[in-house]
Amino acid sequence: MNIPQAKKIEKILEKHGDRRSDPYFWMNERENPEVTAYLESENEYADFVMKDTEQLQEELFREMKARYKKDDESIPYFFNGYWYIVRYEKGKEYPIFCRKHLTLESPEEVMLDANELAQGYEYFDLGSAAASPDNRLGAYSTDTVGRRIYTIQIKNLNTGEVLADIIENCTGKAVWSADNQYIFYIRKDENLRAYKVFRHKIGTTSQEDAEVYHEKDEAFDVHVYKTKSLEYIFIGSSSTLSDEHRFISANNPLGEWKILQPRADELEYSVEHFADDFYIITNADDAFNFKLVKTPVSTPGIENWTDIVPHREDVLLEGFEIFRNFLVVEERKEGLLQLKVTDTRNAESHYLPFSDPTYTAFISLNLEFDTDKLRYGYTSLTQPTTAYEYDMGARTTTLLKQQEVLGGNFSPENYISERLWAKSRDGETMIPVSLVYHKNTPKSPETPLLMYGYGSYGHTVDAGFSNVRLSLLDRGFIYAIAHIRGGEYLGREWYEEGRMLEKKNTFYDFIDVAKYLISSKYTSPAHLYGMGGSAGGLLVGAVINFEPQLFNGVIAQVPFVDVVTTMLDETIPLTAGEYDEWGNPNDSEYYHYMKSYSPYDNVEAKAYPNMLITTGLHDSQVQYWEPAKWTAKLRELKTDNNILIFKTDMSSGHGGASGRFESLKEDALEFAFLLKLEKKNNEQFN
Repeated sequence: MNIPQAKKIEKILEKHGDRRSDPYFWMNERENPEVTAYLESENEYADFVMKDTEQLQEELFREMKARYKKDDESIPYFFNGYWYIVRYEKGKEYPIFCRKHLTLESPEEVMLDANELAQGYEYFDLGSAAASPDNRLGAYSTDTVGRRIYTIQIKNLNTGEVLADIIENCTGKAVWSADNQYIFYIRKDENLRAYKVFRHKIGTTSQEDAEVYHEKDEAFDVHVYKTKSLEYIFIGSSSTLSDEHRFISANNPLGEWKILQPRADELEYSVEHFADDFYIITNADDAFNFKLVKTPVSTPGIENWTDIVPHREDVLLEGFEIFRNFLVVEERKEGLLQLKVTDTRNAESHYLPFSDPTYTAFISLNLEFDTDKLRYGYTSLTQPTTAYEYDMGARTTTLLKQQEVLGGNFSPENYISERLWAKSRDGETMIPVSLVYHKNTPKSPETPLLMYGYGSYGHTVDAGFSNVRLSLLDRGFIYAIAHIRGGEYLGREWYEEGRMLEKKNTFYDFIDVAKYLISSKYTSPAHLYGMGGSAGGLLVGAVINFEPQLFNGVIAQVPFVDVVTTMLDETIPLTAGEYDEWGNPNDSEYYHYMKSYSPYDNVEAKAYPNMLITTGLHDSQVQYWEPAKWTAKLRELKTDNNILIFKTDMSSGHGGASGRFESLKEDALEFAFLLKLEKKNNEQFN
């Protein structure tokens, strides 16, 4: 089969006196039949190249699927008179939302069956579901395209009737007023930015809805939520580095919204409520790793903020949960999450004990105030995700549920996890690395190793368990997570050192970790593979431009690779709101810095690793044409005979295929790609 060749149409893009040639710019014409034809030709070619792995892909898919319990269900949670349960039935792809009145012995009420709602759609996502305070109605949202544009509907939970209320083009979140008469929701603009909050009265048309807030600053998105106390409804406006919150009483949905603290440059804060105070995590007063403060509801401005948990330079404060007698905070120290419990009656504190060398712990759903029980989760690279209930007074732990691993003889003792520290090129900065491998896998230059990274937006990729990953580990792979700068693994400064005009630190860290693993004889360039998605796709795209010889292969999932052109185009979602992350290329300094690392702009005539690139046609965050253009330019310029395949899911968006098990087919393709390269390696050297 012939390798796809995209046509070229001359297009010159000029900015700051700099001219860029972009002959594949035409691919952004979503409705152009030639675009569809090109994407389909790439899909056909990918299938052709991977045809010899079809049996392996099917084997991997069945293997991965077999590890999941087909009739699984969530831990029951009691709230407002009902026990809530989400369950899956054997042979079905989507969840069923149920409840039982007062006791678990009561008859089950099916609130929503997503399998029924999904019938007739290639793609389906249930965005959210929320019962009214009187438990009579349920608001739920659905997306049948994959662009994260939801439609909200209202269902009578007693009769099963779906009301005539239909609210389109929104984020999917619905927040009920205390009187059961209204829901608050958010609409998106033409660039898919969440920008307007509306109040909808049940039983009316959406055309009658009242606009209660319009966020006019294009750098800000809005969200709406109700406090844990159920007493207040908040609208939050957030950019990358600034927040503003306004609130009303949930009992007064027609009331006037009051600003808690006006926005200011680089002032971040998030809010919860208890009794007479608001509790706030903030970076105010140079608390770059954040602190916890409280302020009276009656006078909530910053001048009245009082420290509860002060700022610490070596501890990042990530979250908190308030109970009547206890305060629980999530802290990150030296990269590892800890849960600290404080008895507010006597100020005594203690930490929950965790023992794995690398892991993650997190506060779970805790809707009740008047309880001494904390629900939390724990997972590591070798330990399946486990839910616990902790008695904060008695300091005793009860196991509620552990993720089951079926279809084999899985045992955590068969796997080894490590945390390493790789020295960066500056000779001082140490980069954390979490890795896992089967106990029978040797560490040697012949050992295949898959290295994952992200490194943007302050998002931390923690060391968690993966059912799917076992299929690689059991076949002799080592799996490593590079906790590179741009995330917050080592605190806020770790993020600051990997964004804007220091973004290249993210890429250099990934390269330096790779070289450390090679020099430490965990693997070698012939057996090293890189993987990243979205901004992580930008990561691997930049890295292979800098040092293509370092990896035998890379997988770039929905990659953000056309940085300069995208950040100059204010008509698409990933632009104005991203300036605080990447910089504004309308400024010459940022333009040239972005251009120096943008994967698409730096493709050259040289040898590249084997590559698998994936996207979704309806992706709302990284438009399909970025990886499409990148693939075409790589085909044009690369000088090697290595594999380059580009796969577009024609019915999905940024999150990939919908359904509980359909997404496993994407994992099976990726793993088959890696195993194909390893087989090719072995054939060459044997």
